[in-house]
Amino acid sequence: MAIDRTGLAEFLRRRREVLQPEDVGLPRGPRRRTAGLRREEAAALCFMSTDYYSRLERERGPQPSEQMIAAIAQGLHLSVDERDHLFRLAGHQPPPRGAASEHVSPGLLRIFDRLGDTPAEIVTEVGETLRQTPPGVALVGDAMRYTGPARSRGYRWFTDPAARDLYLPEDHAHMSRTYAAGLRALLAIRGPGSRAAYLAGLLLEESEEFRSLWEVHEVGIHLEERKRYRHPEVGRLDLNCQTLVDPHQSHRLMVWTAEPGTESHDKLEVLAVIGAQSLTSSGAGGAGSGGPR
Repeated sequence: MAIDRTGLAEFLRRRREVLQPEDVGLPRGPRRRTAGLRREEAAALCFMSTDYYSRLERERGPQPSEQMIAAIAQGLHLSVDERDHLFRLAGHQPPPRGAASEHVSPGLLRIFDRLGDTPAEIVTEVGETLRQTPPGVALVGDAMRYTGPARSRGYRWFTDPAARDLYLPEDHAHMSRTYAAGLRALLAIRGPGSRAAYLAGLLLEESEEFRSLWEVHEVGIHLEERKRYRHPEVGRLDLNCQTLVDPHQSHRLMVWTAEPGTESHDKLEVLAVIGAQSLTSSGAGGAGSGGPR
């Protein structure tokens, strides 16, 4: 497929101009005159330089890679149909839709963008973290730094001992049962060739504990809404974890809260400050475990 430079440039400009700062969690400012987002704001949302993004809007530069187009689609909060259109304009076949997609829906992103002072993250159905708020990183560590199968929280739980450090030892057995049962149920839904099947195959080879749980064939075991943590900086935390599910993309928005007036509530506010400070630091995150939630 050939790149349509004129169509690509026009589409990017139109999508940028209709997005307002508050749509993506940015302050508007008192003297704003730009219709929609500025180019530098759009570039930052897409994790690329302003110069690179500007060249695309001016029909210049090399053909963007599929990874770049995926980042732009997510940064500009495109719908799945708009994402696919953008890929075709850039000369690429659109990625698959459905459970395997990592494109977060605009509606879920709009909610996430308003949670900057709250521990929250968006994950896939196999526990791969797609977005984290700074307080979320401060709470559970930078889960977006992982690659390969280690992106999955369940995989890390059974293969990386450090993934359990954030949790009380007496909760470990139930969490292990939950992850094995969840993967078992997901495999039945998605079938051979799915990410669930791939991860199950790896864990059967690499984890004796997982093999023993897999043989029991449990399903319907769930994590408790109330989570207990032992954080390396603030100590014991008792938190509630609410989950919002996007049925079309099989993504989950997870939000941690604490009961007002409790010690955990005060500690969560401390973590919010730590998360805000991390925005101006080198990017090292919080607990550093990146383990299950």
